[in-house]
Amino acid sequence: MINIFVLVTILGHLPVILSAKSKGSENMEQILIVEDDSFLNKMLAYNLTADGYGVTSALNARTAADAIRQREFDLVLLDINLPDGNGFELCKLIKPQHSDTIVIFLTANDHESDHIRGYEGGAVDYITSPFVIGALQRKIKAMFAMLEHHKPAKDIYDDGRLFLDFSEQTASLNGKPLTLSPMEYKMLNLFRKNPRQVLTRGQLLEKLWEIFERSVDEHTLTTSIRRILR
Repeated sequence: MINIFVLVTILGHLPVILSAKSKGSENMEQILIVEDDSFLNKMLAYNLTADGYGVTSALNARTAADAIRQREFDLVLLDINLPDGNGFELCKLIKPQHSDTIVIFLTANDHESDHIRGYEGGAVDYITSPFVIGALQRKIKAMFAMLEHHKPAKDIYDDGRLFLDFSEQTASLNGKPLTLSPMEYKMLNLFRKNPRQVLTRGQLLEKLWEIFERSVDEHTLTTSIRRILR
């Protein structure tokens, strides 16, 4: 068992605001904790950081709103009763901008109407205090694992020299980034899906029409082919 004095000492040295690392620079899930109880906020941040998540903490609605506008979070732990607002209003701010963000309410409010309001606002869970932090950690881990399992497979071509990510539309040749247009990605994907098959100009135009649901003129096709061959 951890000595409570030692734990409080550790938590006391954690900053009130923990800046989340950029999702692009670190392959870690980003969590925003919105809780005005400083001790509980630091306790949650300490445990979730130890689990390997990027954590940002906010003690009030204004700080939380600023964080939400600046970056996208994978999950938000949201208290309802905040000194300058409430969690329901923050949830309304999150969902239109970041529909994939998981919202979990952590609150002392145990009224049925609040439960319903939370779920109707887009939360996936509504947890009332007191709660067990260890159980919450495992719940968060299970949610992220489920999302990872249901992620669509990436559409990638990689032969060691040429790398094409058709989902993200990024490309590189011998490690050097390539700039390609959406049309060029579609054409390269067509070539990849039709190996060792000669596609006539007419067939290319027809297949591209099916993809874009509009006609593609021959000049655009010729220009794209020339750029790809360079």
